[in-house]
Amino acid sequence: MAIFRTCTTTTTCPTYQLLLASLLLTLLFQANKVLCSKYKVGDLDSWGIPTSANPQVYVKWSKYHTFKNGDSLLFLYPPSQDSVIQVSKQSYNSCNLKDPILYMDNGNSLFNITSEGEYFFTSGKPGHCEKKQKLYILVGNGTATAFSPSYGPSASDSAAPSYQTAFGTIPAPPSSSSSLSFSLSMAVCIGFLVLCNIW
Repeated sequence: MAIFRTCTTTTTCPTYQLLLASLLLTLLFQANKVLCSKYKVGDLDSWGIPTSANPQVYVKWSKYHTFKNGDSLLFLYPPSQDSVIQVSKQSYNSCNLKDPILYMDNGNSLFNITSEGEYFFTSGKPGHCEKKQKLYILVGNGTATAFSPSYGPSASDSAAPSYQTAFGTIPAPPSSSSSLSFSLSMAVCIGFLVLCNIW
């Protein structure tokens, strides 16, 4: 007595179709996990000493972005005039540029977020950190928050900043719950269609 029925073509074989359905479902569930974003630090302001018109640019920028594992931070700046360093919390608070964790100076510096936690960045040029060219982000455990020892979020920061571009406002990122529900819905539909073809 044969346990498995021999199939004349692989596309009509129930074992093949079940394997294909399992593969599709696995891919759909994993697709939600591999979505990541690249964030240009400061948006339109890039990486530089904040202007007097927007002295809290990096505090506001970090406050209104949510970061997750796999995301990237892009620091854009003239390489001959600036750099970016990752530092400890103590070095961030005191603007100590000695012994950075990471030093980047190519003008197009990409930092990949590989784990949850706090990240502290500042300019590697002397005097820039004291002029508030520094960034704090929190990855995981909710929304990213901004921190600076000399000033924190104030009542005037209650509304999100409006960054205008030549093409209009920058859209808010999609919520992860909608993409998850889409993935689950798609997986159920494909699974149903495949199972209907098997029977």
